Amino acid sequence: MSDLKRALGEAVEAAFAAIGAPPELGRVTPSDRPDLADFQSNGALAAAKRLGKNPREIATAVAERLAGDPRLSAIEIAGPGFINLKVADATLSDRANAIAADPRLGAETVATARRVIVDYGGPNVAKPMHVGHLRASIIGESIKRIYRFRGDEVVGDAHFGDWGYQMGLLIGAVMDENFAVRAVVERLNAGVHGEDLGAFDTVDLADLDRLYPQAAARGKADTDYRDRARKITAALQVKQAGYYVLWERFRAVTKVALERDFHALGVDFDLWKGESDVEHLIAPMVAELDAKGLLVDDQGARIIRVVQDGDKRELPPLLVVSSEGSAMYGTTDLATILDRQRAFGPDLVIYCVDQRQADHFEIVFRAAIQAGYAAPGQLEHIGFGTMNGTDGKPFKTREGGVLKLNDMIELTREKARERLREAGLGEDLPPAEFEEIAGKVAVAALKFADLQNFRGTSYVFDLDRFTSFEGKTGPYLLYQAVRVKSLLRRAAEEGAQAGPVNVSEPAERDLVLTLDAFDAALTEAYDKKAPNALAEHAYRLSQAFSRFYAACPIMTAAPAVRASRLTLATAALRQLERALDLLGIATPERM
Repeated sequence: MSDLKRALGEAVEAAFAAIGAPPELGRVTPSDRPDLADFQSNGALAAAKRLGKNPREIATAVAERLAGDPRLSAIEIAGPGFINLKVADATLSDRANAIAADPRLGAETVATARRVIVDYGGPNVAKPMHVGHLRASIIGESIKRIYRFRGDEVVGDAHFGDWGYQMGLLIGAVMDENFAVRAVVERLNAGVHGEDLGAFDTVDLADLDRLYPQAAARGKADTDYRDRARKITAALQVKQAGYYVLWERFRAVTKVALERDFHALGVDFDLWKGESDVEHLIAPMVAELDAKGLLVDDQGARIIRVVQDGDKRELPPLLVVSSEGSAMYGTTDLATILDRQRAFGPDLVIYCVDQRQADHFEIVFRAAIQAGYAAPGQLEHIGFGTMNGTDGKPFKTREGGVLKLNDMIELTREKARERLREAGLGEDLPPAEFEEIAGKVAVAALKFADLQNFRGTSYVFDLDRFTSFEGKTGPYLLYQAVRVKSLLRRAAEEGAQAGPVNVSEPAERDLVLTLDAFDAALTEAYDKKAPNALAEHAYRLSQAFSRFYAACPIMTAAPAVRASRLTLATAALRQLERALDLLGIATPERM
């Protein structure tokens, strides 16, 4: 079921071809002047240069070819040769009825489905998530949903950071502070069996969160401390008992907090794998890389050089084995590529990670291709900018520290409660339902604030503005959806039935044209891996419905008109909820 833009584009391209002009010049776009036309084609200007003719002459010839098309009520030439197209009311009515009857609401699927892995979230074990993880979680979740809805087979992987140098730092820090834990670790390392592990139960996430920054700072300043952490890391990676059992405690207490925060954001993963899940692949992989002649000895470490002819700057090598014999961050990333290739055979792996990691992924991807673990174009890093405070700097607490994600969620939820009360919404609802709605409003505020921007840009997060029920915000979109639901409940209570759409009013035309643009927005979001295209569509649809609701009475209209408009309202609600769901935003039933 082709949308109007594509269908008319094919007709205009055929008309260009018929007069001897390149058909691609007949591209059709939504009109810059919707008061004058619905669509336009500006290709006559370029065609005139190719054919050596006047652009208005070209435009007139194309218009004559289109004159008998029953889908168009008017074809006009404007300015130097712009072709303006106005769609017939009957065509819009047919399109509206088709969208309303379509379970996918006018959205098409990909011609050839692919197997796709989306790697996002990327939390580190032993540290609570902070606002820096917010964008990866929000963008990655939306891309996973968009790709799945388009027809691909998609797996989302959280990909924990749980096997590197930071683990050695933290194990050492905990042992330094907690002598009971230290004693148990040392006895386990010495081969003593049957140890009481109760001391490990005293280690919680708050301890790990407090100790890690201290240990990281000391590791930078104290060479001996850093060397010890590296040795602990190497021992952990060969599963020395004491270190390994303590590490399991770190992983367990972290996962509880991670699941809580991800659940609060409406983020879910098919795989909860970490770097440690490919530990068994590392030794044979290193041997294979060595046999292929890819490993180079460098000051006691082993590296893969990834520099290529034509590089405008020199990329550092991939550090595969440290001088202490431990696997590094890039090593586990390389092993993960191998693991995914064997277990899933993906056509595409999308890494949704901070743009500042672009060089790291370029290095890993080049090494993977050299090793034969991936094909060119199979691995793609989609970076994103930072979420900044109103001062334009990366979001911090008032004290200047990094804001924990759970604190950000709670802060936004409290602001959502305040906004609901200010608007007089939810006052008569049971407390539990009010809390559920406040949670959805908070998530909508957080997610839409992020996803309305192209992922590659940084943006300023203004809590007061983004939790407002007015303007281009998530709460505004939820309010519009709830308003339609209220209308449809009233219609059901009064026995009003939906019926065939018959478009006649300007606001009806505008709403149908906006509904028709869903597939184009979804295609752009899919092709560019940019959910902002879908966020923009959701906002435009809400605005179009608001204008329709104000200009076209529904419940007081004549029965046939009322039935038509109820169908339009239902289609608008379904498409808005689908778009919001693809952004990871759930809508309440009422407010």
